[in-house]
Amino acid sequence: MHDQAARLRERLQRSVQTRPTRLVTVTSGKGGVGKSNFTLNFALGLMEKGQKVVIFDVDLGLANLDVLMGISPKMHLLHLLEPDRTIWDILEKGPNGLEFIAGGSGFTQILQFDDQKLDTLFSRLEHLQGYADTVFFDTGAGISHESLRFMLSSDEVLLVTTPEPTAITDAYAVIKMIHSKNPHARIRLIINRVGSRQEGKNTADKLSLVAKRFLGMEIGTLGYIPDDASVSKAVKQQKPFFLSYPNSQAAKGIRELVDAYLDNAARNPQNDGGGLRGFLSKMKNLIR
Repeated sequence: MHDQAARLRERLQRSVQTRPTRLVTVTSGKGGVGKSNFTLNFALGLMEKGQKVVIFDVDLGLANLDVLMGISPKMHLLHLLEPDRTIWDILEKGPNGLEFIAGGSGFTQILQFDDQKLDTLFSRLEHLQGYADTVFFDTGAGISHESLRFMLSSDEVLLVTTPEPTAITDAYAVIKMIHSKNPHARIRLIINRVGSRQEGKNTADKLSLVAKRFLGMEIGTLGYIPDDASVSKAVKQQKPFFLSYPNSQAAKGIRELVDAYLDNAARNPQNDGGGLRGFLSKMKNLIR
């Protein structure tokens, strides 16, 4: 039964090979700004619009997407190296059928893989090409070699920050690091926990202005999420606020971000990053 289901799923995947798949890394300059919570709820917002989404939890130290959903994953990335294992075996199911791959130490071990293991792993990951509209990589906060590899390999980076001065300073440090490796990287800001839309705009404008003045780099803004007590309530309940409190200000903020994201994708449909194969090729070169 398991083999039959796997074959059916692979046939489904092959039938949608022409669907472009965007590879997006979500990161932040410091912990505690709501990065993983944003990734989870933003993904659910995209699903509400009919989008197919897969999340990789690649926070090596504090993987917590499963905690936010109240789920205990059975598998992680390294299980892909087992004989006859497919990508469909390690995809975990979350709320509303959200599919994700659990984080953990597996991503660190990739750095020590020989070419044969890397080729096996990446060839099996390639089956996600065309399966999802967007694949999100939820990285650890701050700058690490591992996180930077995902940022540099993705089609774009969503950088989450808050209006707090320390968060803004750390977010700019991430921008500088990305710029030093790829001045043409595409970065968009999400300003979380804003007291007002104006506060969010002021924060985004400040970061964009500094990046333009000192780096010559254009930084876009996806949008803002209001400070909302419903978010902390949902975290304590281990449920996404987008589902538990769909009429909250935070959920409305997510919907606005989703609309902005999809509008941009519709106006810029060309994905010149090579899709998942291009991402994996860049990642492989960076590992070596």
